[in-house]
Amino acid sequence: MSERNTMLRSLHDVGLAAWFGGSLMGAVGLNGAARDEGGTRATTVRIASSGWTKWTPVNAAAIATHLVGSSGLLAANAARVATQQGVAASTISKTVLTGAALAATAYSRILGKKIELAASSDPADVEKASKHPINADRAQRQLACMQWVVPALTGGLLILNALHGEQQRPAEQVHGMWQRARSLVPDMPSAPNWHLGHPDWHLTH
Repeated sequence: MSERNTMLRSLHDVGLAAWFGGSLMGAVGLNGAARDEGGTRATTVRIASSGWTKWTPVNAAAIATHLVGSSGLLAANAARVATQQGVAASTISKTVLTGAALAATAYSRILGKKIELAASSDPADVEKASKHPINADRAQRQLACMQWVVPALTGGLLILNALHGEQQRPAEQVHGMWQRARSLVPDMPSAPNWHLGHPDWHLTH
């Protein structure tokens, strides 16, 4: 029913795991440590910003890795998306959720950079911040929210990934393709009760 795509699956899963895990660790561990050790607001911002800045290139690589694997798997499973009932809907949901996670990640980084500039004592940063003044309190609240939105969205992607794995079971593929064909040809009979036996498929009814 399906061929192996080990490399693509590895890129997809490892990239998503790093994206989710890094964002969750940052929201819980890095931000928490910065609050505990910072003392003043400016110091807290500098500690948190320094950590997020170091993580950004790794996160970007993880996201790129995930997108490469995801695109490859979509191409490899194009026939299933077109012919198996339910796969197109879950694929669209995953695409929308991925776009939302990308937007949330990018917006979080933009907010973080603005807050970092506003809290910096470096003359060059102070000059940049003066050209684009922000409401630091509001930006900080937005950033605190967005840094939880990212792991929530990527966690949702992990759940959809689990659903895709279930949809690739042979029994699910047969049932879904039958249902898809039946939706196109209404006079077809209802799907038979397929189940996976020893190496062969058996029709129980």
